[in-house]
Amino acid sequence: MTSDNNQHLKNTHSQAVICPTITASEPHEYRAQMERVAPFATRVHIDLADGVFTPNALLPLEQIWWPTGMQADVHLMYKAVTPFLDQLIALQPSMVVMHAEAVDAFYPVAKKLKSHDIKVGISLLAVTPVSMLEPAAKDIDHVLIFSGDLGHFGGHAQLSLLQKVKEIQRLNQDIEIGWDGGINDSNIQKLVLGGVDVLNIGGAIHQASDPAVAYATLKTLSETK
Repeated sequence: MTSDNNQHLKNTHSQAVICPTITASEPHEYRAQMERVAPFATRVHIDLADGVFTPNALLPLEQIWWPTGMQADVHLMYKAVTPFLDQLIALQPSMVVMHAEAVDAFYPVAKKLKSHDIKVGISLLAVTPVSMLEPAAKDIDHVLIFSGDLGHFGGHAQLSLLQKVKEIQRLNQDIEIGWDGGINDSNIQKLVLGGVDVLNIGGAIHQASDPAVAYATLKTLSETK
């Protein structure tokens, strides 16, 4: 069976995950966002930005939290991750997503996280080729295709980036694939059918008049084949 056939089976027989994004620059805003999605979300994507890799800084790592029982993915939009590893490990998120464009050597970071049962994800900016992941492909749990606006809600869903899905799967069929940026009810089905497993959604949920209804609608659309 070819990898493309495997990808087709993956798209049609597995269920994509709707993962609300938390993107906040101060504690009250963070709490409001987390409490807004806590009644219905089982997994959240927490954005952190250092103001160096990104044009703005978000809430500091030492101020983040999530409800007991919720699965948390921490997305570090940081130029350097290593100085924060001990803090991350103490928080025990389900996964840490660092950027391929960060300055850290991948293997030491990945080894330390995995030794504490924390999954390792890599995020790729739109301009970064999938080939950059090739040396470490077997050690990566998740690849985040980033089509967003660094450090902010919004961004445009550049659907041309879906070509990266097959490239990633050719490196490692078991990698979970996420998407960040511009997901809404008009494009979510294209993303799921294109092979995206985890849909990180910010504005379309938080800015809706009823976030719970928006989440439910997106979830239904993501399940439509």
